[in-house]
Amino acid sequence: MSNDDQRQARHQRAMEKLKSHVDERVAGASEERGQLLIFTGNGKGKTTAAWGTVTRALGYGYGVGVVQFIKGEWECGERERLQEDPNLQVATMGTGFTWETQNRETDRQACEAVWQDARKMLSDPGVYLVVLDEITYMLKFGYLDIEAVRDALQHRPVEQSVIVTGRNAHRELLAMADTITEMQETRHAFNNGLKARRGLDY
Repeated sequence: MSNDDQRQARHQRAMEKLKSHVDERVAGASEERGQLLIFTGNGKGKTTAAWGTVTRALGYGYGVGVVQFIKGEWECGERERLQEDPNLQVATMGTGFTWETQNRETDRQACEAVWQDARKMLSDPGVYLVVLDEITYMLKFGYLDIEAVRDALQHRPVEQSVIVTGRNAHRELLAMADTITEMQETRHAFNNGLKARRGLDY
């Protein structure tokens, strides 16, 4: 047997073993329901990942709701591109970054108002996917009560999935989650003086 044939035989055995393992895992995943996903950590890409999933759901014609608790005043290329889709509804807090407004009561009221939009989405069986973008900050700053958020998530329609984004996700949300992805920062251009770039960062 030539060296190439030996390599091919080893490769085939390894792939057969891998396929058997994957097939076993797939066969064992029998439960089907909506999921709670959390994209957290200090690294870049949490909101971008959420918008990617929004695009995927819209591509299948599902109803999607996005609530932006922090970046509502910022330009958002994904929102600009997708907002004409009749299956997408977007609610924004509209006050920008809380460290810019520096007014706790104004921010709290704006947060409470957009949370009512979120609650409607979280109770609507026609909304297949809800994104609660940067809601972790609202909990950290005390603008929202964790019990209210937990209750809304626990009583949402069974087929509805939810994505929570933001740093420092609350431990109770982490305990509820089906999938947790932590974005880890190794290097960030902003820390080296590079400005956020339109079409890349927003």
